[in-house]
Parts: sequence; structure tokens; C-alpha cells
Amino acid sequence: MKFTIDQHTTYRIVEDPPSAVRYAWEMVKRDHERVLGGHPAVVTKEGEAADVVIRYAELEDRCPERPEAFCFRFVENRDSVELHIVAGDELGLVYGMLAYSEQYLGVHPFWFWTDALPERKSRIDVSTEDYVSPAAFVRFRGWFVNDEVCLIGWKEEYPPTREVWQPVFETLLRCGGNMVIPGTDLPKHGIHNELAAEMGLWVTHHHAEPLGAEMFSRAHPDRQASYQQEPELFEALWAEAIQKQKDKKIVWVLSFRGQGDSPFWKHDPSFDTPEKRGAMISKVIQRQHEMIKSEVADPICCVALYGEISELYKGGHISVPEGVIQIWADNGYGTMVSRRNGNENLRIPALPEEGAPGKHGIYYHVTFHDLQASNHLTLYPGSAEYVKEEVEKAFNARATEYVLVNSGNIRPHVYTLDVLRELWQQGTVDVEAHRAAFVQRYFPAYQSEIADLYRIYAEASIPYGPFEDDLAGDEFYHHPARIIIGHWLRGDGDQADRRLQWAAGDVPFAEQVRYFGERGAYGLESWGHWLAQCDELLAKLSEENQRQQVIDQLRFHGELHHAGSEGLMWLGKAFEAYNMRQLPQAFVLVSRSLWAYQRGVAALRNSERGKWADFYRADWLTNLESTAWNVDTLRRFLRVHGDSPDFFLWYKQYLMPETEKHIYLENTHREPLTDDALAECLLKKLFE
Repeated sequence: MKFTIDQHTTYRIVEDPPSAVRYAWEMVKRDHERVLGGHPAVVTKEGEAADVVIRYAELEDRCPERPEAFCFRFVENRDSVELHIVAGDELGLVYGMLAYSEQYLGVHPFWFWTDALPERKSRIDVSTEDYVSPAAFVRFRGWFVNDEVCLIGWKEEYPPTREVWQPVFETLLRCGGNMVIPGTDLPKHGIHNELAAEMGLWVTHHHAEPLGAEMFSRAHPDRQASYQQEPELFEALWAEAIQKQKDKKIVWVLSFRGQGDSPFWKHDPSFDTPEKRGAMISKVIQRQHEMIKSEVADPICCVALYGEISELYKGGHISVPEGVIQIWADNGYGTMVSRRNGNENLRIPALPEEGAPGKHGIYYHVTFHDLQASNHLTLYPGSAEYVKEEVEKAFNARATEYVLVNSGNIRPHVYTLDVLRELWQQGTVDVEAHRAAFVQRYFPAYQSEIADLYRIYAEASIPYGPFEDDLAGDEFYHHPARIIIGHWLRGDGDQADRRLQWAAGDVPFAEQVRYFGERGAYGLESWGHWLAQCDELLAKLSEENQRQQVIDQLRFHGELHHAGSEGLMWLGKAFEAYNMRQLPQAFVLVSRSLWAYQRGVAALRNSERGKWADFYRADWLTNLESTAWNVDTLRRFLRVHGDSPDFFLWYKQYLMPETEKHIYLENTHREPLTDDALAECLLKKLFE
């Protein structure tokens, strides 16, 4: 018998559903209305027939007893067929309802972020084959919504409201995720933790906020943040956090770092050896574990082996309580090694050694913020093949209990997040098949061309070092540029800037600037080729919604890279001209740098339409506008040095007709040209 879904389809929901199921039902109801055009009818009378029944599993359903499992069972009822979505727990019901939405109504996980609305239909014919959900490869899988300033600034209200968080958590659930760190150091009165729990997610904690407790220096700003000196005050904060969360689904994070996510010994120099540091961390972790176990039966706990803690653990200086999941982190660029710290890049392997006891998991970045070369506003600059290789390497090292992905602001990172979705669900991914399926889900036409743009995106990225993950994200064009400008304007150009050594090396400042300028020139060419291919595709697209999708999901990223590359290149050339005492030429070249950076700012503003209005208003990390302001300051500096006090000298020297130069009267009013107008005129005169 056939099963048909249409606008008249009726639903019956489990009696007195938990909040997570109520939220999922609101999603299904909205999806039904959007696809089929009618408000779904809900049957409430006991025993009354319904087309779709959402209920807890019974023995005869033969639904697996593992957590989060669900089944579709087609049940004959007289002369009709009912679809029963059954599960043993609330998350199983949630996943079952969302699978119904995706498989039958055609609503895919990232529809909200890609603006890929489902196709309208009058009816949907469904094959009546029962379905049993496969077990997810990873037990705890989720997002750390970190470096989320665009989500913070998207709306006027702070901290972000339900309107901002609900699409984030819905998408995570649609991706099969079950765990979240909802934001970084947000005010405790915000809705984020409460809403995540209401929607059925396990809540876990930032490694700088162990147990989800308030930071010590916030609670006690007048006391030194030293556990050695103030153990009672620290433990009071931990106890308060445990009491507040002990009845909720929590993956407890045991950790001990300093205030503001830095090593605690930065503020306590008495811990001057690895042995002392490791002993203190071990002591704190053990105490936190004891406190949780005294209040929570069988708690799920983990310890983040991140940064310096990973190095201490590898050195044998930290002990972890039995049963605690050990979390290993990539370096922020997708490689399972220790992260770069300033100019130090030890790249110590960050995976459990063969035969290491206990349970293990990973913290993995698809986006990162490090004031150097990370991607924050743009897609991960490496390939999906590289992500697959590194994550599967972690899985092969038995890090399969837990995967936490730094998801950033979601919208720029959907493709890589979808790769991770398949990895945590299945344990592997066929990159080419996944890419084709991803494009098919979210783009209605020219799918092979779009898939090719995703494939070659990594090939356009700027390599800046010897390692495969040394690929420039959007921050590469901005933080180094602002460092260069500050160093230049302070008159320190006769000495190297240590903050640039991680990429340019320990060479004179002029060589450092030349290095970044040359990398910009490389990117200008490589991203120019990529954009040309993107624009060829856009010229073929007649449907405006898909044109905008391609611009937002692809061209936007290439434009930020291309504009940043050009800005960096001209900045390097300007410093070279300045060193040759060619101030007018340097002024023009800095103007060209400014115009390029302004093009990047315009790309941000152009992507803020409709529901995305003001989405990039809080671009405070990469901060494209700050770079443009810095470059404009440099341009003013150059004009002040060479064209003051009347700001007419360069016009007279280079632009005024020869016949006029020697006869005009000083007391005749001449309006000085604006910086842009002067630069445009000098560009034609001096460079063309």
C-alpha cells in the first residue's frame, strides 16, 4: 500500500511531550506548512486514527535500545497505512521527526543558513519501507559556538536572544548533533544554556570555564586568582555551578587555566617548572571530579588537553581520573598537533598514543581566531580531503567518544560543518560523493560547476609556510597589515617586528613587509582566477535566488580573499616607495590598498540583506573596517608629510598645467582635492 503526505495529513504526538519534542514538532509543523501549503491537523483524542504517529517505542516495534535510536514503522490500519515515528528517548524522537522532515518533506540541515527553501509540493508519495536509524559513529558530537561575534551583533539585544540561538540549535540537531557549548563567556542571564537544554542538547563547557562556573576574577575582582591561595573561593564557585546543573544533561569539563583563557602561571610565577604546573592541574582536576561525583550519579566528565595542558600531559606531568574522556585539539588549522603560540610552533602530535587507556575525543576547528592567519569570516581554506584525513586519523587513534567542532558564526562555514556532520555520523566520508550531494541539496542548477568551485577553493588559498595547513584565512590580510602600519607610523621601521616572525621570519622589517606584499600578489592572482570562474557561472544563472546563494556561499569568500590580497600587495609596494623617499607614489599605492580593503568591507555590507541585515555588524575579530581605517590613517600621514601645510603642493607639482604653474596668484582660492580625488589623479600621472 502507498503512503501519501499532503496538506491534509494528520499527526498524533506522544502525550505530554518533553520540551525537546515540542520544539521538534514546531519545526515539523513549519516545514509541513512551507512545503505543502496547509496547516497540519493534530489528532488529540485517544484512539483516533492519524496518518503520522509520533510515540515512544514498544517491544513489538523492535527499535534498538541504544540511546537516540529511532525507527519508521508503517502500520496497516483497516484500509489505510500509518507512519509511526518511534524511539526510546526524547532525542530519538527529535531525530526521528527531523529525519521525517528531511527525507520526506525535503528540508535539509542547513536550509536556514544557505537560504535553500524546500520545494513546494501538493503531495508526496512515500515508499512504505520500514527504517531503523544507524548508530552514530561518535557518542557525543556537537558544536562549540565560539568566536561568535557576528551572532552577538546580528540583533540589537545582548546577550543574543532566542531568535538568534534557536536556528543554531535546530541546525545542530538536524546534523545529528547532541552536544553544544552555546557561546563564549556570555552573561549568565542569557537564554543560551537554558534553550539548548530545552531543545534536548547536552550542554558542555569552555575549557576556560571549568564546570561552567563563573570566572574567579569576575566573582572576586579584588582577589588574586590563585587556587593555591584561595581554594575555598574557587570551590564555592564550582559547587554553585554543580548545584545549578546537576539535574540537567551535562558533559562536565574538568580543567584549570588562568583567567581569560591563558596559562595560570602567567600570573603566578612560582609555578616555574612543568612538574609544578602539572601537579597543580592534576590536583584541581581531581578535586573537581570528586565534587561532581558527590552530587551526580555516573557523571560524564571530560578534560580538555588543549594548548599547554596537552604538552604537560604528553610529558607525563598530568594525571586524569579514571573514566574521564580525554579531549585532544587540533592546532586551529585542522591538523592534530599543538597550536602555534606567537612565533613558537612545536607541532607536537595531539592524539592519544597507541595503547593509551581510557576514552578519547577531539576538539576540531573549521574556523579559528588567532590574530595571525586564521579563517573567521571565510570558509576553511584547506580541502575537505585534508579534514577527512586528519579526523579519520583521530578516529583510528580511538578518539571516537566525543567530537566538538568550533562552528563560529555558522553561516560562512556550512560546507565544512557538513563534512564534519558526515564524519561524526559515519566515521568516514567519501569527499567527492559528499560534495556532489551537498551541492545537490542546496543549489538547484549548475551543480557540477558549483561542486568544482568548492573543490578548487583550497587550491586558490595562499600558502605561507612549509606545512600543508599553512594556508591563509581572512585574518592573514588584516592583523599583519595593521601591525605593519603601526610599526611604520611609530618610526620603528629600522628594526624587525617580532609579531610578524611566525610567517615572515626574523629578518629586517622591510623584508617582512616585502614578504607579506608578495604573498598578497600571489593571492591576487590565484583568487582572481577563482573569482573569474565563479563569475562565469553567475553569468549563466537567470534565477535571482540561486545567484544570491552562489554569491553568499561562494563568491563572498573569494571576494574577501581577493580584496585582502590586493590590499596587502599595495601596502607592501607603498612601504618600498616610502623607503625610496617617493612620498607621492607611496600615497597613491596606499590609496590603492585602501580601495581594495574598502571593497572587502563592501562585500560584507552587500551580503546583509533581508534576514541577514547587520549580520556582520560585529566583525570585531578580523575587523575589515579597522584595517581600512588604519590604511586611511597611513594615507593621511603620508599626505601630511609631503603635501602640507596647504595640501596643494602635489597638485601644483604634478597636476597643474605647466603654463599655469608660474603665473597663478597665491591669493586666488584653490580648493584642495580630497585624498581620493588626488590619488586618482596622481595614479594616472605617475603610474600610467
